[in-house]
Amino acid sequence: MADLNDIAIFVRVARFESFSRAARALGMPVSTVSRRVAELEQQLGVTLLQRTTRKLSLTTQGRDYFQQCSEPLDELFDAERVLTQSQKEPEGSLKITVPVALRETPFLEFVSGFLRQHPHIDIDLLITNEMVDYLSQNIDMGIRYGVLEDSSLVARKLGSHTRYLVATPSYLAGRELPQRPEDLQQHRGVLMNGRHGEARWDLVSGKKQVSVQVAGPISTHDFHSVAYFTHHSHGIGLLPFTYCDEWIARGELVRVLPKWSSPPIPVHAIYPTRRFLPAKLRLFLDALYRWKSPFWI
Repeated sequence: MADLNDIAIFVRVARFESFSRAARALGMPVSTVSRRVAELEQQLGVTLLQRTTRKLSLTTQGRDYFQQCSEPLDELFDAERVLTQSQKEPEGSLKITVPVALRETPFLEFVSGFLRQHPHIDIDLLITNEMVDYLSQNIDMGIRYGVLEDSSLVARKLGSHTRYLVATPSYLAGRELPQRPEDLQQHRGVLMNGRHGEARWDLVSGKKQVSVQVAGPISTHDFHSVAYFTHHSHGIGLLPFTYCDEWIARGELVRVLPKWSSPPIPVHAIYPTRRFLPAKLRLFLDALYRWKSPFWI
């Protein structure tokens, strides 16, 4: 059987795609890392890494071997980490990614409270709507809205949220109020992730479902901007309830087609597949599940 330490070195080299970066992470000379991987290849009788002067890449056999070895090794390291962490106060850095919709005071206050409660844990907060690679970017967990497709991640549902059609009274003044979803095509929309000035809005009312193509003068990539331009009368916006409930209560926004809304959109906490969660991550997840979030129901 191959030396487990050699396998661990190979997995680290494969992840970094570099002998030198893996050596720095392992605290070993590059020559030692290269030799140990070569000895592993010799013992297995296969070439795991294709080496050129410019690039290091996995062979087909190397990719298969990496996929089989990496997760069991992670579980071994996690098991050891759990044992050691159980003897001391959880500490270290958590890298967390959340969408721009959470760049609001209530979520930032939640993070602030967690940091005060656990002073030995640091948080590296990445706020973005872009897709991220959890493994290559060493992300511990994230919060994401919508249907998830990456099966390599664990997803635990936090709740769901709904979006309303809203507009200002001044925008609606002098315009015919929509009576059915198709009437939205005669109005200007404040778009989220629109293309060429158009976007598709999926709406439900009870068991009825409809998809409407809308057009408008402005398209953005975050709800804060959609809320701003809707509130400034540039058109009808499809906004999460968290952005518009107070404005509706004050009469600054009006629900359009109040019997229609978006389908419930799931909100998940997601993290790379692990059998043993680090104590620092488990603490954050537990706090997140207990939090009475205004961003989902």
